[in-house]
Amino acid sequence: MYADENVIKIKHEVLYEVAKLAFAGELEEKRDHIATELIPGPLPQFRCCIYKEREIIRQRVRLAEGKAPGVSDDGNIIQVISSACEDCPISSYTVTENCQNCIGKACINACKFGAIESGRHRSHIDAAKCKECGKCAQACPYNAIAHLKRPCKFSCPVNAITYDEYGISVIDKKKCIRCGKCIHSCPFGAIGSKTYIVDVIRALKEGKLVYAMAAPATEGQFGPDITMASWKKAMKEVGFTDFYDVGLGGDMTAAYEAEEWAEAYKEGKKKVTSCCPAFVNMVRLHYPQLADCVSTTVSPMCAVSRLIKAQDPDAVTVFIGPCIAKKSEVADQQIPGNADYVLTYSEIRAIMKAKQVVLEPCPNDDQIASVFGKRFANSGGVTAAVLESLKESDENIEAKVYKANGAAECKKALLLLRAAKLPDDFIEGMACEGGCVGGPSAFNDQFSSKKNRDALIKEADERGIHENLGNYKMDSISMHRD
Repeated sequence: MYADENVIKIKHEVLYEVAKLAFAGELEEKRDHIATELIPGPLPQFRCCIYKEREIIRQRVRLAEGKAPGVSDDGNIIQVISSACEDCPISSYTVTENCQNCIGKACINACKFGAIESGRHRSHIDAAKCKECGKCAQACPYNAIAHLKRPCKFSCPVNAITYDEYGISVIDKKKCIRCGKCIHSCPFGAIGSKTYIVDVIRALKEGKLVYAMAAPATEGQFGPDITMASWKKAMKEVGFTDFYDVGLGGDMTAAYEAEEWAEAYKEGKKKVTSCCPAFVNMVRLHYPQLADCVSTTVSPMCAVSRLIKAQDPDAVTVFIGPCIAKKSEVADQQIPGNADYVLTYSEIRAIMKAKQVVLEPCPNDDQIASVFGKRFANSGGVTAAVLESLKESDENIEAKVYKANGAAECKKALLLLRAAKLPDDFIEGMACEGGCVGGPSAFNDQFSSKKNRDALIKEADERGIHENLGNYKMDSISMHRD
């Protein structure tokens, strides 16, 4: 699922250089030198010339600073690097060597736009006239016409990507759910997300009370010996005031979402989960008539952020995880008390590298979440936690839950709900296959991560959700979005 390793390497090098200069207070002065340092020349490494390569680096630097790569900015957290996108062939139908240049000309006869003409050895499709209807491919008796799809457009679950007159991909903000699937599908690395690296470093340098919060998906991502205690130690070395496992937020969200489910069940209403921001974006942008079905309970990220800010009103909270859409939850949904900034694993690793901090094995003895909260990152984990909370509360309802695993399943479930044909009572929506552990910015593959997670979680005690929440001042915060 990931792009070429060279693309990822370049992205990480840019993030590191930006982080290093930001810590040194030299970003403004030396920003323009990053491109020449990474692309020294005289020969190009990947593109046609070093000048294009350097321009792409400059646009990546802008993304790393939280800016749009080009002049215009539509506000979307996900952006297209136009100079990198130019190298991608335009998505279209093309005639292959299987063409027999037959007399029947079924392809030409099938095209209603005059986009196909006969050539000396085979037919030719004019991309400027082609509307990509596919009639020519269907008509060809030799299956000689293939559809060349851009990986970014093909990967988008909501058809948010088109092209402009120059063949550059364009992301429609009104359709994009910020899931990030397009980012790692592009083999040219032409799509990226804005980062909060500079903002976080600035807050750390200014001596603000900055708290790190790691997604439940973090457990197991970096090996069986890297525990939440490992992260706590590393984050404090970087300069964070303290560190929280957002598995605690999973417990918090499950407990309050259980109350909503019980009330809705008794009233004969259906609800959908609110913890996956890409799923929530899908509902609001593509199924707005179902917006009232979204749970009003805040996500685990927001829950922990509110808990921290209730204890320390001056706190700055930073969420760390594999999710791009979490940036959207902060930037677009603007829920009071939510995390101030979101960093992906690659972004926090750039900060750590700039501070010469590494994750080290530590005892697995820093448990602040139940096993159910820890499992929030897996598809079906939210359902299991909410049902457990209902059980602990003696709510005897026989709820049926549609566990939508991945964007395609989410769309199917929402279509059924909109058509009033959903047999289930509730929908757990996870835009990424496998859940948060399958996020676009995951550090490790799901199989290895699962093995590591299972081993780490097996060492956790069996505290219940409500038992765990008894250790915290839950009455000090609201668990609802407004």
